[in-house]
Amino acid sequence: MSTEHAPAPARRATAPGDARITVAVITRDRAASLLRTLDALAALPERPPVVVVDNSRDDTTRRAVTGHPALTRLLRPAGNTGALGRNLAARHARTPYVAFSDDDSWWEPGSLARAADLLDRHPRLGLLAARTLVGDEAAEDPLNAVLAASPLPSEPDLPGRPVLGFLGCACVVRKEAFLGVGGYHPLLFFGGEETLLAYDLAAAGWGVAYEPTLCARHHPGDHTRAGRSALVRRNHVLTTCLRRSWPVALRAGTGLALAAATGRPGAPRALKETVVRLPAALARRRPLPPHVERAARLLDREATGHSREGTAP
Repeated sequence: MSTEHAPAPARRATAPGDARITVAVITRDRAASLLRTLDALAALPERPPVVVVDNSRDDTTRRAVTGHPALTRLLRPAGNTGALGRNLAARHARTPYVAFSDDDSWWEPGSLARAADLLDRHPRLGLLAARTLVGDEAAEDPLNAVLAASPLPSEPDLPGRPVLGFLGCACVVRKEAFLGVGGYHPLLFFGGEETLLAYDLAAAGWGVAYEPTLCARHHPGDHTRAGRSALVRRNHVLTTCLRRSWPVALRAGTGLALAAATGRPGAPRALKETVVRLPAALARRRPLPPHVERAARLLDREATGHSREGTAP
């Protein structure tokens, strides 16, 4: 099936939930993991509508989830949309706010309602980054500490800590802000794509904040890490070429070239893919406003040596 959106499956009648927020999920060939996520979302007290973008190569996922009580709409693009599937899901959401999950992540009870309350109270807030707990043991994702330690100064009209990064499966956006800046950038496709979105929101005047009272659960498998290093390296350089000052972009490119020359894992592939995409990045280059570039440089200095490349705040 190659239609953009399939008919929505029937949803069981339930008591009214929180009508302010939709959960958007992207998936590809992982029906069992997606079902676990849908089960967790169905159990939430907010009972959010759930839009799933199925990038799978066959009908296995569609058959597995049809009729699931959490599912409001199943979208099936003609090809794999990567992170751009989140843009598609947001366009089909009928609520002012959208929370993102992957097919191996979900939200803890009450977090979505708290996120909606914060977005209601802070009209300039464009994105909330949540605390992420990993695996059955609920281990702290290392990014939590990085986000919590953001050196950006507090802003009186925003909650939490101002940041310029987040984890894609643990954030809530104001739909108007997200779609207004174009959502995730098509050139990046997937892998460390969050930073560019945070830059674009900040450049447009929207607030991006880390709020640890919101919590997402993440259960990644080994498949999540396979090949990701090259994608993150590539997209880090492309992000700098698209938005950062020329000295920052040149340092990022030089660093990738040196990593490739010394055989660092993923670096040769990342360099090759970066070179192929570089003309398109330069054609779409839109440097950050000076105040956002200054904030990004402050975070670069703070993050050196301990951040996740491409996802630092």
